[in-house]
Amino acid sequence: MDFLDLDHVEFHVGDARQAAYVLSAGLGFRLLAQGGPETGLPGQRSLLLGQGGCRVLLTSGLEPGHPAAQYVARHGDGVAVLAFGTPDATAGYAAAVAGGARGVEPPREDGGVVTAVVSGFGDVVHRLVERRSGEFLPGLVAVPDGGVPDGGVPDPGLVRGIDHAAVCVPDGELDATVAYYREAFGFDVVFEEYIEVGGQGMFSRVVQSPSGGITLTLIQPDGAREPGQVDDFLAWHGGPGVQHLALSCPDVAAAVDAMAGRGLGFAPTPDAYYDTLAARPAERLRSRGILLDRDHWGELYQIFATSLHVRRTFFWELIERHGARTFGTANIPALYAAKERELAAVRTPAVAR
Repeated sequence: MDFLDLDHVEFHVGDARQAAYVLSAGLGFRLLAQGGPETGLPGQRSLLLGQGGCRVLLTSGLEPGHPAAQYVARHGDGVAVLAFGTPDATAGYAAAVAGGARGVEPPREDGGVVTAVVSGFGDVVHRLVERRSGEFLPGLVAVPDGGVPDGGVPDPGLVRGIDHAAVCVPDGELDATVAYYREAFGFDVVFEEYIEVGGQGMFSRVVQSPSGGITLTLIQPDGAREPGQVDDFLAWHGGPGVQHLALSCPDVAAAVDAMAGRGLGFAPTPDAYYDTLAARPAERLRSRGILLDRDHWGELYQIFATSLHVRRTFFWELIERHGARTFGTANIPALYAAKERELAAVRTPAVAR
């Protein structure tokens, strides 16, 4: 059973309207739909935002017992659902459960959309979405003017979609997590690397759906090395979760300029990094802190934004690909070194294991 694409991501947040304003004002997203008790979504407020092919659903619980409120109490704002598009949600649910996934919600059809939910990692689940016709999800009502919340300014040309999700798992859980995605969803390992940043170390494996439309970068800290940012995430988030989402951009330099102009910060890169780029477009990248790398098929540009979350857990990445299908071996250590410099300033003196 194939899973075609990352249909949408759902964040559970303390205040959906505030989170929506940040996405619109800082990253140029548009408000597409909204829902709440008055539209058949009891106990919650949800806002759907989009840009290009990227869809982000923000949900806040309106009462303490709502699952979104409970998630935020445990983890702070964060990704709670990675939704997989599929041509047959019922068959996809059966295949995933047969492969070892835990069934959370059995398939149901409402408004021309068939959905089902299965387990993922930690408190993150996967919603399987089969679109036949109708609304985006039951209970969400389209915003007719395609507006933005509270006066934010959209810029729909910056982002195409979501390139990949990066997931942090505790030391010792990487092998089991990789096996789970291979057996339950039919994903393949397409890239792996051991990353060293100073005295820290981390293992990274990339799993991808056969369609190529869903990519998860799975990261585990090396417990034999010094604790670092992955340990920070696991401690501050309260267990495994989505550390960042990479937004695919047609022009990452233009996106950085636009988003920086809106107030979004980016992790700095030392000038010495660009001395190794030789004839490549070093100056255009240097002024913005963008990194360049390549795999067997082409080049890719990448940069991490600084975290907007109070726990300094989740953050966004911007990526532009020119033929590259996976990841290079130079950018990942440089990206994580940049994030390490950012988090070192807010870290407590030691992260206990």
